[in-house]
Amino acid sequence: MRLTAACTTAVSVLALAVAACSPEAEQPPAPIPPSPAPTTPAAPPVSYACESGQSITVAYPDDSTAQLAYKGQAYALRISQSASGARYVGSGVEWWTATRDGAESATLSRLGPNEEVGTAVLERCSRPSPGPVVAPGPVPTPQPAPGGVLPAAAPCRGPQLKLSNEGGDAGAGNRVSNIGVQNIGTTACSLTGYPGVVLQDRQGRNLTAIRSEQSPGSYFTQGQAPSPVLLAPQAKAAFEIAWNVMPNEAEGQTTCPNVTRLRVTAPGDTAAVSMDMAFSPCSNRVRVSPIRPLTPTGTPAPEPTV
Repeated sequence: MRLTAACTTAVSVLALAVAACSPEAEQPPAPIPPSPAPTTPAAPPVSYACESGQSITVAYPDDSTAQLAYKGQAYALRISQSASGARYVGSGVEWWTATRDGAESATLSRLGPNEEVGTAVLERCSRPSPGPVVAPGPVPTPQPAPGGVLPAAAPCRGPQLKLSNEGGDAGAGNRVSNIGVQNIGTTACSLTGYPGVVLQDRQGRNLTAIRSEQSPGSYFTQGQAPSPVLLAPQAKAAFEIAWNVMPNEAEGQTTCPNVTRLRVTAPGDTAAVSMDMAFSPCSNRVRVSPIRPLTPTGTPAPEPTV
């Protein structure tokens, strides 16, 4: 009986020793796969205002591609060689951007049969230059128009706006006109940035040869960045249109085109509001300031910045 128990104990010890030396016992636990590294969020798309009143939205996911949206269509583009600026081609179109004097201009053209060179300009567009990256600062405080309030407000849209000519100034071949933008709706709304401006002739045709260039600040205060303007019902904001009245003889210009009407879209909107305005801009361009609170009547204007 004792012999049997001893043998049983010996067999059990031997079994445990064999199990301890088996391959399964020597293997460490399976490693836990590492969590994927967080990906860098894609840069947000940017919007360009075009002379025709259209807007073009472009995303630049990396240094060599662009994703362009225009009139409900999407275009995948790749970067291509250019003498200056950044040029992208693909999907039958060419997108060419360049930065100058604080603004980024761009042209959208239809590619020719060889799919390499733009042959017909579809749109001329612009937006403020993004400029150098600076340390984050305080969020700008919205500025109410005279008589305005500061509630949370949705962006202003064309049907609730009315234009007016608020006068201007002239000197040394330059002209500037203040264009009032009044909220004729029943609720407050907000305006931030540059309006889209299209010039038309007497027959209502768009004068596409005249560029509407976004100009930071205004004729009187150059270089000021756009800031939010909130409009109470019936309150007004304003922006400036500046132009030259001297024909550019170096480019063979002897007369300047006659404008009879403005078509204006609020920033981020596509519904235009119109106003009759007769003037003759030379050099094929007008400069458009950001929208700002309208200076009350009787307040002296500051001296132009040199």
